[in-house]
Amino acid sequence: TTQLRHFASSTYSLAKTPKKQQKNIQLSNPTEIPSSTHSIMSAILDSKTKVGDDNAAPVTGDYYFDSYSHYGIHMDMLKDTQRTCAYRDAILANSYMFKDKVVLDVGCGTGILSMFAAKAGARKVIGIDCSSVAEQATRIVKDNGFENVITVIRGKVEEITIEDKVDIIISEWMGYFLLYESMLNTVLYARDKFGAKGVKLFPDRGNMFVCGVTDEQYVTSKFKIWENVQGLDFSYFKRLAYIEPLVDTVDPSQIVTNTAPLFSFDINTVTVDELSFNSKYTLVASHDTEMHALSVHFDTPFTAGHETIVLDTSPMVPPTHWRQTVLYLYNPIRVAKGEKIECVMSMNPNKDNPRDLDIHVRIDFDGKYQSSHFDQDYRLR
Repeated sequence: TTQLRHFASSTYSLAKTPKKQQKNIQLSNPTEIPSSTHSIMSAILDSKTKVGDDNAAPVTGDYYFDSYSHYGIHMDMLKDTQRTCAYRDAILANSYMFKDKVVLDVGCGTGILSMFAAKAGARKVIGIDCSSVAEQATRIVKDNGFENVITVIRGKVEEITIEDKVDIIISEWMGYFLLYESMLNTVLYARDKFGAKGVKLFPDRGNMFVCGVTDEQYVTSKFKIWENVQGLDFSYFKRLAYIEPLVDTVDPSQIVTNTAPLFSFDINTVTVDELSFNSKYTLVASHDTEMHALSVHFDTPFTAGHETIVLDTSPMVPPTHWRQTVLYLYNPIRVAKGEKIECVMSMNPNKDNPRDLDIHVRIDFDGKYQSSHFDQDYRLR
């Protein structure tokens, strides 16, 4: 199997390649958005079904789905070439798997993944989205000539009926911290309800990683500032500010430890309950410095076919719209090169809003400059 991580420049041929000849497929430059994507963007901008228009579909009353009704958020995702090209190449490089198959696109958005599946030779593609973008996707599918292959349904996956058992499920379900918004739960529901025996998932793996970072500038400007506001103590807000993780791009120069595996799962078999985790890991300081935060990123390999593609959100590769999730430590840790920080991180859906995540971190450290033992809670919302 050829494995290619989606951050390097390379070339790609859209020609359908017989199974026996697929070993030498090369991928396209992920900084180049395919022409079909540009036409999709134009169709979105030209569409009359927009939030605020008289002809717009009614909102669902669910803030999560309604947030995906406006074309702007889909523009951001389409412009994320790391994301878009990873899916495109995972599908087209394994087109032999899609030929004459029934494909389900969970949370289809503008329909771009559905159209990649149709280009790969799928006999039938069913796209499902609960937001009003489903109406826009129907228009885009027709504008691109796929209306005889792709059917877009507006509704919740959990509430609709599909006559066909599906051979392949594609979905861009990943959120910040990989699991934020809990969309993977819907993919697992679709897998169990609609999947044929041996159904293939794109992607089919999820891996999370963590490293320590230094960031004195952010700590000073966003946290320490509360200690003295016009001579007054606003430290209460400082404590509140630490609760919310920051989603931002980490510069590789900020990384001060190794990168440790945090949590991994197989989407073919994982259950919703197994997506909560409690993970122990060890970070090792790369040099003498102060560690202000933990940075979490993920990758999602597509391993179902002969050609493996890996969508990577590491700080070491060009940024995606997911960036990294940074958890700032209320007690920064002064470390010497080679010293070990023993950590535990757990994550569970919030009880009041399962799309939010409750994250708990335990730090145990005894080093040359200090000892530090503490627990800290975060909420990603």
